[in-house]
Amino acid sequence: MFDGRDPIYLQIADQIRDDILDGALKEEDQVMSTTQYATTYRINPATAAKAFAELVDEGVLYKRRGVGMFVATGARAALAARGRERFFADVLDPAVHEARRLGIDLEDVIARIRLDAGTTHESSGGES
Repeated sequence: MFDGRDPIYLQIADQIRDDILDGALKEEDQVMSTTQYATTYRINPATAAKAFAELVDEGVLYKRRGVGMFVATGARAALAARGRERFFADVLDPAVHEARRLGIDLEDVIARIRLDAGTTHESSGGES
């Protein structure tokens, strides 16, 4: 699970965020305890606790005293909103800038996105 690119506690937090965004964890679902994380992934319980504390500070998780940690109501929507902001700032804005720099018409970029979305959409069997 851990690849060494970031501190383990950040990788745990990212995995929980991903699980919420992907629907593997839903609002009000209980997440593994710090002890379960420590045992499952053979890490220090304090490392897992640090990840959980970060997610609690973000409002993604909350603690039910004596019961455990749970996914907060609205967590998925909040994570998706932050992800959209990052997507535009980190991916789309630089792509638009590069297209302009290269003299690529913005309509060509949009057409390419629509073509790719249509191809992906059709291959997945979805409908508009």
